[in-house]
Amino acid sequence: MNLLEKIFGGSQAQENDYRNFVNRYEQGLPHEGYSDEEVLNRYQQVSRQLPPDLYQESAQEAFSRMSPQERTQFGRSLQQQTRSSNLDFPDLNQDGIDDRFQDPNYLAQTTGRVHQQQPDMLSQILGGVTGSFTGGQGGNIMSNPLAKGAMAGIAALAVKKLMQNNSCKSVLWYN
Repeated sequence: MNLLEKIFGGSQAQENDYRNFVNRYEQGLPHEGYSDEEVLNRYQQVSRQLPPDLYQESAQEAFSRMSPQERTQFGRSLQQQTRSSNLDFPDLNQDGIDDRFQDPNYLAQTTGRVHQQQPDMLSQILGGVTGSFTGGQGGNIMSNPLAKGAMAGIAALAVKKLMQNNSCKSVLWYN
């Protein structure tokens, strides 16, 4: 069973739903076009299946679509949430602000590291500690459109890459 089959569960309807999700991500603003719940569910369903390199590659592309200021804002929010969850999040010069957040590669590596250490931690942090979309302990970063866009982007771009890979394999198979 390949990754797409794991994500879609072998369902053509699920595949079509994901194609629609990818299209909505590609066409609009990264944080618009879907509910918080849909983003969290799709992120959780996809991210749990991804190998670290595909997760990081998808995160890097999602962060590349943000401005440097948006990446910094997202990184700072994530850093604050990880500190309240007792996760180690680097701050090289110990000033409370990691300026490397402007770099999409660095932000993807850091996000990927958090995901590897505890695969569900990022969705818990981004979705709120209690899983509530209206708040919870330590605040709810899902109210931040940048966080919503990052999660949507990671899920949508990973599925897009998997679909493209699968299409290439099908073409090679038939040729």
